Amino acid sequence: MPLKNPDYYTILGVLRQSSQEEIKRAYIEAAQRYHPDKNLAVGDTEVFLDIQQAYELLSNPKRRSQYDATLPPEIEPHPVLKHSLAFSRAGLADITEPQLMYALLTVGALSEAVKIPAPPLNLCLLLDRSTSMQGEKMDRVKSAAIQLIRNMRPQDKFSIVIFSDRADVLIQSALQPEVARQEAQIQLVQVSGSTEIYQGLLAGVNEIHRNFDSHRVNHLILLTDGHTYGDEQASLELADQLARENIGLTGMGIGNEWNDIFLDALASRTGGTSAYISDPKDIKRLLVDKFKALASVFASEVIFESKKPAGVIVKSIFRIQPEVGPVTLEEPLLLGPILQDQELRVLFEFVIHPAALESRSVTLIDGALKATVAGYPRPVPPLPLKFVCNVRTEESTEPPAQDVMHALARMMLYRMQERAQVEAQAGRFDNAARQLQNMATHLLAQGEYQLAKTALMEAEHLEQKHDWTNSGRKTLKYTTRALLMPELQEKME
Repeated sequence: MPLKNPDYYTILGVLRQSSQEEIKRAYIEAAQRYHPDKNLAVGDTEVFLDIQQAYELLSNPKRRSQYDATLPPEIEPHPVLKHSLAFSRAGLADITEPQLMYALLTVGALSEAVKIPAPPLNLCLLLDRSTSMQGEKMDRVKSAAIQLIRNMRPQDKFSIVIFSDRADVLIQSALQPEVARQEAQIQLVQVSGSTEIYQGLLAGVNEIHRNFDSHRVNHLILLTDGHTYGDEQASLELADQLARENIGLTGMGIGNEWNDIFLDALASRTGGTSAYISDPKDIKRLLVDKFKALASVFASEVIFESKKPAGVIVKSIFRIQPEVGPVTLEEPLLLGPILQDQELRVLFEFVIHPAALESRSVTLIDGALKATVAGYPRPVPPLPLKFVCNVRTEESTEPPAQDVMHALARMMLYRMQERAQVEAQAGRFDNAARQLQNMATHLLAQGEYQLAKTALMEAEHLEQKHDWTNSGRKTLKYTTRALLMPELQEKME
C-alpha cells in the first residue's frame, strides 16, 4: 500500500542535505537489505517498492528540488534513537595554546523503540585447536561451546569452526541444532598443529555467509591462545570486509601467549572488542555473557560519518559501554552496538588549536549517526550530530559534567599503562617503570590493591629485565580498561 504523504528521505535513511552520491549509496545498501530475492520477511516487498520510489525521485535533481519545496520544517524527533552530549568543561578558553576537550556521547533506544524485538542471531564460534590448547584450556572451551549450543534459541542460527594451521567446519550453520549429536562432535575435537587465525576466520566468514541475513545479528566469536604468524595483514583485510557487511567480530585471548595488539586491531575494525581470559575457568562465563549481550542487541552497528573543521583534531575515541574498548579513528567511525537495556557511551578526546577559535563557538565534529536496527521495518534515518563548544574570555565557574569526570578519572589509569607501554617499546624502561609506580599510587588511593601490586611488580621487572611479563602487561591493560565500565565505577564510589 503506498504511503500517504511519504518522507522520501526517511524512507531511504538519509538526511535532507545528503549529496547525490550519499543518496545513491543509501539506495544500494537499502535495496540489498530489502530486495525480495534475498529477504522473505513480512512487509519487505512493500518496503523495497517504497525505497525504489524514493530513489527515483531523489536521484532526479529537478524532481528532488520540487519535492523539497513541499516539505515542512525539519522538526520531527528521531523515530528510534535518543542521545545526549556532555563536555569536560563548560567552554574553551580564548588562549593561544592548544587545549584538550572531552565529550561523552550517549546514544540509546527510545522507550517506545525498546519494544522492537531483538533480532535472531547468525553466530559462528571459531575455536583454536592448536597443540598449545592441550589440557584444561581445550576442556574448558569444549564445555563452553556445549553450553552455548544449549543456550541457543529456536530462531538462532549457529555454527562452529575449529582451526590450527587448517580449518574445518565442525558444525554447519543451521537452525535448531541437534544438541546431543553436536555435543558428541565437540567432545571428539583433538588438538594438533600451529595457530593460523586467517584460516579460521575465512572458514567462519563462509559459514556466516551461508545464512547471512540483514534481519539477524551476524557475528563471529574467536577464541585463541596463541600468536598467528604471516597472515596478520590478510586477517585485518578480512576484518575490513566484515565491517562493510555489518558482520561483527569479538576476540577472546586465553592465557598469556596470544597477541593482544593484533586481536584488538582485528576486532575493533568491525566495531567489536577483545577480551583477556587469564584463567580458563572464566571461558564459559565470558562466552555466555557475550551470547546474552548479542541476544539483546537493539542496533547491531552504529556508524558516525563526520567532518572535522580545521584546527580540531580527534586524538582518541574510547567506547565505555556496552563493551569497553578503543574505537579506530578511520572514517566512518564504527562505534559498536546499542543493547536493548544498555545505551552506547563513547568518550571523544579533542585537541583544539588556536586557529579554530575565530568565533564565539567552535564545532568540534559535525556529522550524522547511522544505526542498523534489524527489527525496524524501514531504513533508520540518520541522527544529525554536532559537537559545539562556546569560547569564553573568562574562566567558567560551572562544574564539569560528573559522568565525564568519572570516565576521565578511570581513563587516566588506562592511559598510564598505555604510556608505560610506549616508553618500554622505545627502550626507556626507567620511564616506563615510573609510570607504573605512579599508576600504583592512584590504584591504591582507589582501593585497587591487587592491581596496584601487579603494577609495582611490573615496574620492578621492567627495571631489572627490561621487559614485561606477558601476564602482567595484559592484566594491567584489560583490568584498567574494565574499570571504565559504569557499573564498576559505581561500586568503587
